[in-house]
Amino acid sequence: MPRPSLRSRSFRKIKRRLPGGAFITHYLKREPSKARCSSCRRILHGVASARPAGLKKLAKTKKVTSRVFGGNLCSVCTKDRLKERARGAGSKR
Repeated sequence: MPRPSLRSRSFRKIKRRLPGGAFITHYLKREPSKARCSSCRRILHGVASARPAGLKKLAKTKKVTSRVFGGNLCSVCTKDRLKERARGAGSKR
C-alpha cells in the first residue's frame, strides 16, 4: 500500500515493469487542463496551463492576453461581444 499522501485521486498511477520482472507503481501529479473560453469552450491561446500553485507563481502577462476579456473569452467571442455592445449603444440614442 502506498504512503497516505499518495492515496489520492489527484495522482495518476503508472505501472512500470522492472528488469527483474516485478511491477512497481509510479505516482505522478495529473496534468492540468487547458484554459477554455467561457462562452464557446474553445481552448484559449496565450494562456498558460498549470496547477493552481504554479499559476500563482506566474506573471499576470502569462495568465491573460492583452485584450478585452483576455483570459476569459476567445478572440472570436470577444469580437462578437464588442459588436453586440456597439450595436446596442447605437440604438439607444
